[in-house]
Amino acid sequence: MISVRGFQSVLVLLTCWYVSAWVDAVWGFEFTHTDPLDPVIEEEIKEDPDVFKTIYKQLLPFSAEDDDDSVWVVFGENGVSAKPLVAVLSYFILRAKAKSPSLEQRLCGLQAASLYLLLLKIPGSVANKVYHQILFDTCLNMPLKCWPQDSGKKRKKDCLKSSQGDPKTGKRSKPPKKVSEEEQGVYFSPQDLLKLREGIVLLVRTLLRLLERFSLRDKPQSADSCVQSLPELSYHGLGLLCSTIHGEGDEVVFRKLLYVILMMKTQERSKPCLLAPSQAVCGARDQAMLFIGHIVDKQREAALPLLRILVQHICHQMVEKSEYRVSGAQAVGKLMAKMPCQDYAAIIKWLYSYSRNNKVAFRMFALDVALVLLEQSERDVDDTVDPELAVFLPHRFLVHNIIYNHRNDVSPTVRGHALHCLAQCLELGSQNATKCVHELFSNSKYITTETLTLFKKHVSDPKTNARKSALETVMSLLKHGVISCSAENLSILSDRCRDPAVSVKKKAMQCLMDLLANREVQEAWLRAVLPAVMDSESSVQEKALECLDHVVIAHIKSQGKYRDDDTSQKLAWDLLGLMCEKCQHLSRCFSKSFSVWAPQQKFTPGFVNGLLSHTEGERAAAAWLLLAKIASCSPKLNYGTVLDTWENTIRSPVVSVTMTCHILSVLGDIASNLNDDTKTRIVGTCGTFSLPLEVISSCVDTLVRFSRSDNTQDTLRFLDRFCGELVSVCESYLSAVILQEKGAENINEDLLVKHLHTLGVASLHCPSKVGKRIFLVVQSVLTPSEQPGESMQLYELPASQPLSQFKPNSMSTVVRAHAVITLGKLCLQHEELMLKYLPVFARELEVGTELAVRSNVVVVMCDLCVRYTNTVTRYIPNISACLRDKDPIVREQTLIMLTNLLQEEYVKWKGALFFRFAIVLVDPDPAIVDLCEYCLVDLLLKKSPLMFSQHFIECIFHFNSYEKHKKYNKFLQTESEKSRFSLKGRQNQGKRFRIYRFLLKNFTDEQRFNITTKICQDILATFVDSELPLDSDGSELLADTFDILSLKEMKLTAMSGPAAGEEPQEDEMAMAKAVLQVAQKKLVSQVQKRNFVENVIPIIISLKNMLEEQHSPVLKHLMAYLQVTMQEYRSEVKELFAADEQLAAEVEYNLKRFEKEKQQQMENQLATNVGGQTGFASPLSPRGTKGPAQTPKSADALR
Repeated sequence: MISVRGFQSVLVLLTCWYVSAWVDAVWGFEFTHTDPLDPVIEEEIKEDPDVFKTIYKQLLPFSAEDDDDSVWVVFGENGVSAKPLVAVLSYFILRAKAKSPSLEQRLCGLQAASLYLLLLKIPGSVANKVYHQILFDTCLNMPLKCWPQDSGKKRKKDCLKSSQGDPKTGKRSKPPKKVSEEEQGVYFSPQDLLKLREGIVLLVRTLLRLLERFSLRDKPQSADSCVQSLPELSYHGLGLLCSTIHGEGDEVVFRKLLYVILMMKTQERSKPCLLAPSQAVCGARDQAMLFIGHIVDKQREAALPLLRILVQHICHQMVEKSEYRVSGAQAVGKLMAKMPCQDYAAIIKWLYSYSRNNKVAFRMFALDVALVLLEQSERDVDDTVDPELAVFLPHRFLVHNIIYNHRNDVSPTVRGHALHCLAQCLELGSQNATKCVHELFSNSKYITTETLTLFKKHVSDPKTNARKSALETVMSLLKHGVISCSAENLSILSDRCRDPAVSVKKKAMQCLMDLLANREVQEAWLRAVLPAVMDSESSVQEKALECLDHVVIAHIKSQGKYRDDDTSQKLAWDLLGLMCEKCQHLSRCFSKSFSVWAPQQKFTPGFVNGLLSHTEGERAAAAWLLLAKIASCSPKLNYGTVLDTWENTIRSPVVSVTMTCHILSVLGDIASNLNDDTKTRIVGTCGTFSLPLEVISSCVDTLVRFSRSDNTQDTLRFLDRFCGELVSVCESYLSAVILQEKGAENINEDLLVKHLHTLGVASLHCPSKVGKRIFLVVQSVLTPSEQPGESMQLYELPASQPLSQFKPNSMSTVVRAHAVITLGKLCLQHEELMLKYLPVFARELEVGTELAVRSNVVVVMCDLCVRYTNTVTRYIPNISACLRDKDPIVREQTLIMLTNLLQEEYVKWKGALFFRFAIVLVDPDPAIVDLCEYCLVDLLLKKSPLMFSQHFIECIFHFNSYEKHKKYNKFLQTESEKSRFSLKGRQNQGKRFRIYRFLLKNFTDEQRFNITTKICQDILATFVDSELPLDSDGSELLADTFDILSLKEMKLTAMSGPAAGEEPQEDEMAMAKAVLQVAQKKLVSQVQKRNFVENVIPIIISLKNMLEEQHSPVLKHLMAYLQVTMQEYRSEVKELFAADEQLAAEVEYNLKRFEKEKQQQMENQLATNVGGQTGFASPLSPRGTKGPAQTPKSADALR
């Protein structure tokens, strides 16, 4: 029974019973407002500060279910009603919610709220009408209202701000504004905070006890308030709400935890906002996941439907930021692991539909979830799974139908992420996932055709991230043996090391690094990484140097420390061996690396001595390669080892060309430390002609380095002596073989070539020692004399031999090709000889039949162009004609040499040179086409940004072989050149448009706008004004012109929106950029429309009438152009073509027909996909990821 003291305390609270009007008013206001209590009554209640605690303790026993006594009976016997008691409690509760309440008011409010919740727990509270929803919700909100926010901390911070100035400007800050007492926070001591904490703890404990018995089944709003009031980690209370007595309380709890899992903060009347993924936020998320798993295990049947809904809500509210997507995918994976097979399969089916949503974020998240699910064990089909859902359980469905299906998504972001996920499938521990990827590429025919085409397309994606993801996928496929490490497959990676984007270059190098364990990859790695050392971007150079240092230099140790089982050492020496054999042409790039490393003192004496220990044996060539690079910057070498190796090399019956060249390079670097006798002995070896042909140039280079001296005269005397001796020896031998009777009998071709080559390289360093007889000797190799022994005049041919071309003779092609090179070197030093033979070289290019001779003539003429620019420039048309040579070697050689001349500005874009360059874009050899694209865009266009736009109009005339215009295509060409470079006719239309598209793709928006106007003025207007006849040639020219205007490459990039399927970003910078793009697009659209109305439409109308009169087939090209153009002015057709109503009606009709055809195409495609679906092998095309093109049909297709 309640004690006398406790009942007296209740009576004290009920002293206001007699003020019944006040009690009725409180209940009438629904506990949202109370009038002030009578001061006398309030003071009487406050006389006992522990009045609420006392009543709480007295009423607590009545809250037990097994208590036979009822407090409501006791109240009734004493004439006490619950109505005034609740009113008084609400008064103190609402006072604690006022602005800046005192400590006393907060404590009284917390105690009153605890007492009210205790009353609700006592059996019979509902019958006695104690429960009121608003008051209950107010009590739940008390901890938040009564606990001081940022107490103490804010006061200190404000104090610091008011006393300090701005550190940047040095000015004192303005004094803080005066704050009213209501706005000022009340200071609380630690003892005060402890009291408040005790009050809040009592309130929370009372609430938890209440939830054990008091049902909220019919009170959903109160249940929601309970969830909101309990902090995330009060999982005991959330667990109580999930019990059966509260009905759908678990649904409320799951909704609360949804945003905890999403790491979001919910706010009233606003969208949830993301929380920074701090340790506390991630910890709360993990706790929420554990709690949900506990509830599902405890209440399985009741919780499973809610679990499915929770998973779907996580997917639908997921954002696009990667860190949140990864966290959310992990959460979905853990939740789905709790599901039985039937529910699991149903969610996978739903996830498949979700993955085809129009939103990019949804498709991205579906890929993340699929990847997480692949990490789990594959589900076995049991009797509980419906047959139509069984196909969704295997991992194969996730790999084939969700991940791989998005490889061609319209969004580059999704495309890239799908390829990244496909690569990750191979890195997972799950064997099923790896097996499923292998199934995709199990057909050998598929590998060689579609797969290569697919990945070449993706590594050339316009978006950088998509290209990087494609590279990662190709690397994983190669690494795990899904596709073979063939040269063609590896070229997909190595080619991207020359990508325009720096990050893609680095990614490609890293991918090749990851594959280096495979010996087949090593050559591709060298061909990709070494050129990157000379990249224009410093960061790419640093990445390449880092790769070389990490893979090669760091693992070079002495012979004694070498181990065959050390894969790193073996790899380093294997790579160096490849540089000596298959990658010798990359030596210059490797040398650049050492010029960077030398100042870093990377090559210590220990490193050099370790290299010297490898100079004998199987790694000798590789060791000398490194020594040749570091000899000039290394500490003192062991010269005896170098000289001994040289002596052994020249005495060896089999001479290694590469190693010998490297030894000679080292000898040249240590020349200052060698005496004259040693130098003479080394030089004397060159005069024996016992060394291979490929070593001769290195020998002469070493000789030149031996001659270096501070005294120029000493250097010249040294060169005249030794090089002169070589020239004299060569002259004697060649004269004996070529000019003497029967000298050519039993000729040693190899020795003859060596003497010719030596004569050429040595003569460059001693021109004064070259006599007139030498000219005749070399000339006789190329053009036989009728009387070789009699004519000793200055390199003059007999009268019977006109100086027009090289005549075939008894000499082989190899000898004649070397003679051309030697003759070219002689011409470099003797201008008269150059003037005599330059026409002969040009004629040889035109009529010569020997491949090696023509190829060398191109090299010689381009070298002469550097030395005699003004003279040789006249022969550039002869050189450029070789761009259409029958042999690809000559075409490639010509392309490279002309590009070098153009870069150095020895040659200008004059005459037909540009058009001959452009025609290489349609060369039958794809490698030459790639080289041409690189030369034009990466080398020449950067030097001349207007190059493409300045020549574009003339391209149309030139490639159609149209010569009737008074201005264009008027340069001189021979008939053979015209026919060789002509792309005229319908059969060459594809080639012409390949060139047009390439040029337009590299235009700026300004150039596209100007070229449209120029086409109208210089081509279309000339036909309207009858300056050009509308004959068959003119019709072809007009048809090409309209088709060019219809190309998508002609559309301004500023007029194009974001990529299909892309959503705008939500951050402020992206939104500002989007607004700017919209404004720019609007402005450009207005300017373009004005130009179209003023300059284009009048010409188009006149041309249309002219073509109709003549019944010209070009009319359909004109209408196709209008159909494409008017898509942007769909609603303004009648207005724009007001001058020709018939044309306006025709355009309207064509547009409607096109739209109808496009709609029919979409329906047919959808019907085909639905009808062709069997199981899950052929899923529906993802909605929003693939559909009909948004631009009209191209002009080619319409024709």
